[in-house]
Amino acid sequence: MPDSTKHIDSENAFYRKKMLLSMLIPGIFVSLMWLVKISEVLFDVDFSSFGIYPLTVKGLAGIFFSPFIHGDFNHLFNNSLPFFFLATALFYFYSEVALKVFGWTYFLTGLFVWLAGREAWHIGASGLVYGLASFLFFSGILRKHFRLIALSLLIVFLYGSMVWGIFPNVYKNVSWESHMLGFFSGLILALWYRKEGPQQPAYEWMNDEEEEAGKEGENGRRGEGEKGRDM
Repeated sequence: MPDSTKHIDSENAFYRKKMLLSMLIPGIFVSLMWLVKISEVLFDVDFSSFGIYPLTVKGLAGIFFSPFIHGDFNHLFNNSLPFFFLATALFYFYSEVALKVFGWTYFLTGLFVWLAGREAWHIGASGLVYGLASFLFFSGILRKHFRLIALSLLIVFLYGSMVWGIFPNVYKNVSWESHMLGFFSGLILALWYRKEGPQQPAYEWMNDEEEEAGKEGENGRRGEGEKGRDM
């Protein structure tokens, strides 16, 4: 087998493995979401009291538990697919900072809702979904990386209509605060981690131009030095 074929096969195997690993944490998270909802139905219990209730001690636990709790299966299904896709994209394209971004998005969104949400139980993973979408969109634009910009445009194409969810009274029985504050958290983290993880690639022709410019500058300085000696 030619070396080039071996190289292609090993490269394909690497990216397949990377994709599977990127799906691991999102897959576990979604499985837990479904397990919680199924447990509610099977045992006839309601875990809504483990959600976020702003500015109360009893609502603090919801910062950590609320993303796993959903009102019904429709609510759960609507959050599961975008969460799985966006979280997998985060771990695949931003593997160096993915855990930090995911953890901070999770915590900041819940904390901001606890601090600024209206007096009601806030449940569901939609705030996290908005946070991930916001990070992926703004991070691609800020880094000026063609692959990440393409991902940003894909996010807009698939989930651009989500922007209406950050405004009050657009959708009934929806925690628009979670959406807005999740979106805000993603923007903050995109700015904070813009220097970490994948960066704009330096193309060879750019390096050649920089080297030529450096040589021309050096030659210019030498020429000026020679003129000075002649005088």
